[in-house]
Amino acid sequence: MTTVIQFENLSKLYRLGTVGTGTLSHDLNRWWHRIRGKEDPYSVVGQINDRTSGRNSTEADREYVWALKDICLDVQQGEILGIIGRNGAGKSTLLKILSKITAPTRGVIRTRGRIASLLEVGTGFHPELTGRENIYLNGAILGMKRREITEQLDDIADFSGCSRYLDTPVKRYSSGMLVRLGFAVAAHLRCEILIVDEVLAVGDFEFQKACISRMEDIGQEGRTILLVSHNLSTITSLASRCCLLVQGEIAACGSPADVVARYTQLLSEQKAEFHGAIRSAAVRAVDGAGHPQMVPLGGAVRFTVEYETPEEPSAPVIGIGINTLSGERVLSVNSNQNPERLRLGRRGQVHCTIDQLPLPPGRYSATVILNEHGARDIDVVEHAATFEVIDAPFGHDRTGFHAGVCVAHSRWQTDEETIA
Repeated sequence: MTTVIQFENLSKLYRLGTVGTGTLSHDLNRWWHRIRGKEDPYSVVGQINDRTSGRNSTEADREYVWALKDICLDVQQGEILGIIGRNGAGKSTLLKILSKITAPTRGVIRTRGRIASLLEVGTGFHPELTGRENIYLNGAILGMKRREITEQLDDIADFSGCSRYLDTPVKRYSSGMLVRLGFAVAAHLRCEILIVDEVLAVGDFEFQKACISRMEDIGQEGRTILLVSHNLSTITSLASRCCLLVQGEIAACGSPADVVARYTQLLSEQKAEFHGAIRSAAVRAVDGAGHPQMVPLGGAVRFTVEYETPEEPSAPVIGIGINTLSGERVLSVNSNQNPERLRLGRRGQVHCTIDQLPLPPGRYSATVILNEHGARDIDVVEHAATFEVIDAPFGHDRTGFHAGVCVAHSRWQTDEETIA
């Protein structure tokens, strides 16, 4: 296959709180090193972009950070590449460099073909121009001829659902209308590479389905898509390959299912810590026999939350939500289901047992919520614990096929008199 995007040792260094280096002497020094083909003299002091280390690091360490560090990646023609990671991992920076909005500190990008970018709502739109005029403007920026844009105009308008407002200035559009028109323009104009950065969340469910279908069609047409999204189910269903960014570096790259599993594992390995009324907590998931993180199909699971709180909550309610690795909530329980009201002391443990877990085999994560008598959430911990449902029997009989969100124990019998 043909390589259409090639990243070679791509890195981006930022100096916090300033544009450029901050001083004329530093700018001249950086320029002098660059024209001689030498490394940026200030890049050697850069730190990884760890948002949690700023408080304890020195002022010199905090001054320069790497938003991206030595990214090496090839993207093939017709590939839909998903890019995932926490906020601040460098996803948007990577796409902005590819879109030539900002320049890399070092490294190069090689591309083949025209690039259309949809990085945020209203990107490239002039608020005083109408929707129709902005379609022509965006097409011209992408290098399209007026005749080519006119041929696509009706399809763009129909897909966006904004035909009635096409001659209205876009400053009067809602954010949903803007993203509809922006995606329609980027998806229908004849570009070889489409860049989409977490903008589809603005649209409604019907429009998101249409966008996913359209991106599948684009991939089948041999065009390339780079998709950044926090919706892991979209990534796993749409992308042909996925990359995980952690603190500006590629931590994993491969099949979407494997990379998403790696991402959720990294999230679960972080210390579960409440930030409201409960100061610290550890969450464990075990099966009925006490084996950690492995639950037989149809078996029991017990969650243990260790907590410490400065004062006793007056009417606490603790909830546990179970999610798939793609982030879909499949089951929720809370302490209000208990016949006796839950009491929390200053320090201790809370146990929650589900006698028969009705989930098919696979990996899941648990979210823990502390609530004040159903009135408001005091603490929420995403990915507090992970566990795996294994293909073991209900009792001693295998259930056979498992599909869907839930599984149930069933009894089967035949009436011999009706058998011919």
